[in-house]
Amino acid sequence: MRSDVSVTSGVFEANRARGAVRFDVHARDGITRRGVLHESGSLRVRFPSPEGEGLSGVFVNTAGGVAGGDRFDIDIAAGRGSRLTLTTAAAEKVYRAPGAAAQLGIVLRVDAEAHLAWLPQETILFDRARVHRRFDIALDENASLLLCEIVVFGRAAMGERMEHGEFVDRWRLSRGGRLVFAETVRLDGNIGAKLGRSAVAKGGAAIGTALIVPGDEALVERIREASESFCGEVGISAWNGFAMARFCAQDAARLRADMMAVLARTGAALPRLWLN
Repeated sequence: MRSDVSVTSGVFEANRARGAVRFDVHARDGITRRGVLHESGSLRVRFPSPEGEGLSGVFVNTAGGVAGGDRFDIDIAAGRGSRLTLTTAAAEKVYRAPGAAAQLGIVLRVDAEAHLAWLPQETILFDRARVHRRFDIALDENASLLLCEIVVFGRAAMGERMEHGEFVDRWRLSRGGRLVFAETVRLDGNIGAKLGRSAVAKGGAAIGTALIVPGDEALVERIREASESFCGEVGISAWNGFAMARFCAQDAARLRADMMAVLARTGAALPRLWLN
């Protein structure tokens, strides 16, 4: 006879959230329009009133967060000459996972002369959260991309901190059919102690990355001109035709301020939800 604990565990593992969004956009007469949209499970995307010639999308997770064993997949294609900005309705929370890690998969494809801005709000990891995330990005040689991600290890304002868990973040970027950037970040076990190391985060609880394509040394210098205003640590460099900024701060608010300062130097227009 199965114990009550094992029965409860089995029910919990079976009651996992699934969500997927897949759509494409295209440009017609200089205006970006949505094409075919597919939604399933607890993941949705909504399109507010048009802002200029581009199109904005807002992801909503009706599950209220991400837990162990959940899976969410996003597949976006930006057609030739289109302009698309994507964000989230709120910060995404990843909760404690006693079993399997949550799986997040993002595929972004951007055709010639198109621009895609991926600007979600923060991902907040609670203590003992486990999540694996994967980005697969394919750009045409003449496409442009702005991709920003902020990860917070516990809510400092609430006196919380992620001490143990697992965070695996895999990024692959191809441009013109050629792989130009590949990286996998893995933090597991006693994450709190690792973040305390000087070579990792020096006690910081928030990290971020901004990937800018195309990017060159001129862009790097413009961003460095704002370095005296940064609240945390920011490093930026350019190679292989793109620029990348790395962020580390004591809390999410400081890192968010630094990210906004960097984006201002790129000329990017922030989603309205970032300014509320």
